[in-house]
Amino acid sequence: MKKLFILFLFFTLELSSQECSEFFLIRHAEKDRTDPDNKNPNLNEEGKLRALKWVEVFKNLELDKIYSTNYYRTLETVKPISKKIKKEISIYSPSKINYDKFLSDNTNNKVLVVGHSNTIPGFVNGLIKQKLYNQIDDRNNSNLYIVKICNNSISHNLLYIE
Repeated sequence: MKKLFILFLFFTLELSSQECSEFFLIRHAEKDRTDPDNKNPNLNEEGKLRALKWVEVFKNLELDKIYSTNYYRTLETVKPISKKIKKEISIYSPSKINYDKFLSDNTNNKVLVVGHSNTIPGFVNGLIKQKLYNQIDDRNNSNLYIVKICNNSISHNLLYIE
């Protein structure tokens, strides 16, 4: 029994000494497609409902930081989450991300990143340091990518949240 307790204590201390970061990445909710020339559309009604669904998904995760691109559709997707958990939204530019710095800046944090069909898979690939995920189909607003990094161990999953 004493050996089991010592083993448990060692394992617990080992886990608590790890530096772990968790990243949750989503594409913006459904956008208004009535004007194909509009490069910065708002969410449509379906998208507004999905934004509220994302609130339910993230409400108990105790996020430390929220990042979004500076577009109406991404900001409208994440604002309900931001409001619910009382966290500010940091704006980022997908073309200017330095993944090593981003990881360093977010060590031991739980982070939500909101982007686009052509940027979120690349962001995940940058975090996991391999080209695994492809661009999201334009009709898919349901992917949730989860990346967990503990010391040098990286795990990642793709969930479909309808």
